[in-house]
Amino acid sequence: MHAVALHFMFYNFGRAHQTLSKPYPTTPATAAGVADHVWTVEEIVSLLDRSN
Repeated sequence: MHAVALHFMFYNFGRAHQTLSKPYPTTPATAAGVADHVWTVEEIVSLLDRSN
């Protein structure tokens, strides 16, 4: 379950898609206005709950 969540997080926020090109490739989250930049892996990992 966690692996699927991480996959979708990276797919939508961290991976630029060629099919979503305004003047340059962007992520689905950026194209939808949910994010204002392409997230790095470090930003995604920082969201992990470290209490476990």
